[in-house]
Amino acid sequence: MSISAEQVRELREKTGAGMMDCKSALVEAKGDPELAVEVLRKKGLASAARKAGRAANEGVVGAYIHPGAKVGVLVEVNCETDFVAKTPEFQALVKDVAMHVAAASPAAALYITKEEVPAAAIEKEKEIYKAQAAAQGKPANVQEKIAEGKLKEYYATFCLLEQPFVKDPKLSVGQLVQEKIAIIKENIVIRRFARFRVGDELPAAAPPQEPGTVGARVE
Repeated sequence: MSISAEQVRELREKTGAGMMDCKSALVEAKGDPELAVEVLRKKGLASAARKAGRAANEGVVGAYIHPGAKVGVLVEVNCETDFVAKTPEFQALVKDVAMHVAAASPAAALYITKEEVPAAAIEKEKEIYKAQAAAQGKPANVQEKIAEGKLKEYYATFCLLEQPFVKDPKLSVGQLVQEKIAIIKENIVIRRFARFRVGDELPAAAPPQEPGTVGARVE
């Protein structure tokens, strides 16, 4: 039977299982989402969501320097135990996240999760989107739907976990993390990141100083 991408997405969000696992479960369950959850649970794949509330106080700070040494990234990714933090699977995830931050150039990614976006910022964006739709002659109920749809695009730009993963755009970064949670069996959290590019946001150069005034304050 035909399984839609929306069905797969909803099951992924509900269970944290991988995309192909969700699709296979839906096929096996003949499209029944509740039965598909049972299929995943029996296979041990619907565990990621249940781990989300567990404390993740261990982990590592990973670094990635892009070839040419013009772009560098630091990212902190947390897990539950130091043992897992040292495993190749976790280390590979940290590297992938750092590489994504470098390659996707998320300089506009002001937040890690969409829940961090201030309500005032969301309302401001919605008002802009609705005003644009109104200018096109769309009725009020359609304006609201258009605004909600464009908010998803906003999140995919400004929230790291909502961005398409650079190595597999069919996955978001958040979905990548959920897949690793299901494999590693521990909660995983991207805590923070920083991206550096040579020449970005450098302060204005100070006026040249006269000989013998090294360290002097220039008024």
